[in-house]
Amino acid sequence: MQVSVENSTALERRVTVEVPEDQIAEQVKTRLNELCRTARIDGFRAGRAPLSVIRQRFGRRVRDEIVGDLMQQSFSEALTQQELRPAGQPVIDPVAAKPGEGLTYTATFEVYPDIQIAPVESISLERVKCEIDDADIDTMIDRLREQNREWLTVERAAADGDKLAIDFAGSIDGEAFEGGSGEDFDLALGTGMMIDGFEDGLRGKSAGDEVELDLQFPEDYRNTELAGKPVKFKITVKKVTEGVLPEVDAEFIRKFGVESGELDAFREDVRKNMEKERDRAVHQRFNSEVMEKLAEANDFEVPASLVSGESDRMRQDVARELIMRGVNPADAGHDMDAEVAKRAKTRVKLGLLMAEIIKQAELRADPDKVRRMLEDMASSYEDPAAVVKYYYDNPEHLQQVEGLCLEDEVVNWVANQAQVVEQTVSFDALMNPVQTGEEVEASS
Repeated sequence: MQVSVENSTALERRVTVEVPEDQIAEQVKTRLNELCRTARIDGFRAGRAPLSVIRQRFGRRVRDEIVGDLMQQSFSEALTQQELRPAGQPVIDPVAAKPGEGLTYTATFEVYPDIQIAPVESISLERVKCEIDDADIDTMIDRLREQNREWLTVERAAADGDKLAIDFAGSIDGEAFEGGSGEDFDLALGTGMMIDGFEDGLRGKSAGDEVELDLQFPEDYRNTELAGKPVKFKITVKKVTEGVLPEVDAEFIRKFGVESGELDAFREDVRKNMEKERDRAVHQRFNSEVMEKLAEANDFEVPASLVSGESDRMRQDVARELIMRGVNPADAGHDMDAEVAKRAKTRVKLGLLMAEIIKQAELRADPDKVRRMLEDMASSYEDPAAVVKYYYDNPEHLQQVEGLCLEDEVVNWVANQAQVVEQTVSFDALMNPVQTGEEVEASS
């Protein structure tokens, strides 16, 4: 067998393999002799047909089978011989395998990059810390009251903070359009969930009022078919309701599983839940910080085939999320495709980086840590023990948890060598960094 390799690009390889005819002929002969002992041919007793008849009847099919087997075998041997690691399925050029001429084919594929991990000592990281005080607990209890607000019908004009039940019908140039109408639609005034002018036209209106609004869809509206177009809405206000906050009494407290109904016990329970959320957010934020800095510090080619496969998986996930939110994925346009491709490339790059670090540093998923992570994940279920057992009974699911533990091992490996500065943030800034815009404070 002869093998030649051509480097088409930094990662693409064209491997040409030649298998001599005598190797094919020998295997064909062996296979045909085996058929002679078992084949049933009209006019001959079982296993007694001459080789010439067997060759005439089965020769072509047998040769095709042998050529197929040799392609797989020789390709595997060629990869080993040339020390190549394919990063995707090869594309096989038309095969030349005429009788008497041997077998020749060319396989084109990408290989995994040779990664040299950049020194992590020069990486600067920020690890946040967050103390939960009484004011944070007060704020959380206020949010719980908001979530349990009771909506009571009022006979007055609507104002911001009220919730309206409306029927509406939109039209463009006198024609209705998809998604432009609704019945008994709940609209919270002041949230800005509708296009500009819609909520403004309903402030001060009361139940039974009918309103006509001449508005315009914004130029950057997500549905490009409607973007920038003038629209007329006919709206009927059916009901105006006002939110009333519940008192923090024993009845309210028991709704959250604190059977004693005592305020101190409730506040302690809220604190514990906030601490869990904080720990989870701190962990996730630091892991993301490490991964981002690792990606920035290491520059190498990423196999396009892996990025393409990851893009397809991510695009399916995004499409499912959009559908669940009532958005047609087709309306997302090319912007979504570009963003998915960018994220897929980063994800593949990080996967390759992590695999290399795990290999070089000889990291392993500690069974005790895997168990603790599983128990933490299962703690929110009604039967935690059954959830843990399910994972241990299903290796493919257990591997996902082991992968998360390995990610933590990589993060710890980087953090132990990088420059880490602690930063103090409030609970709100930790949980809602974009909304709060709060600055962090460096710890000494």
